[in-house]
Amino acid sequence: MADINKALQSDLYFNITKFFHENQASIDTPRGVSTWVREDRVKVKKALEELVCMKILVAHRSTSTTGYSYTRNAKIISKIEKLLKKRRAA
Repeated sequence: MADINKALQSDLYFNITKFFHENQASIDTPRGVSTWVREDRVKVKKALEELVCMKILVAHRSTSTTGYSYTRNAKIISKIEKLLKKRRAA
């Protein structure tokens, strides 16, 4: 889970993870996420794919687009909860 620690040091990764942590039932596209976190869509798409590799997000791929959702892994969610609280307190 060292990747999670490292990822949440980046403002972009932190904001994306925070968005999905606070909206755990949502599935959104790179365009939608870039709107929510107010970042460039190309940067957001790259970050989303890296968060999928870290198992923080799940990619739902179709022929026309990819939607992303939050992990259902309780261990990862718990770790992220602690890191988000730690970062907010800093």
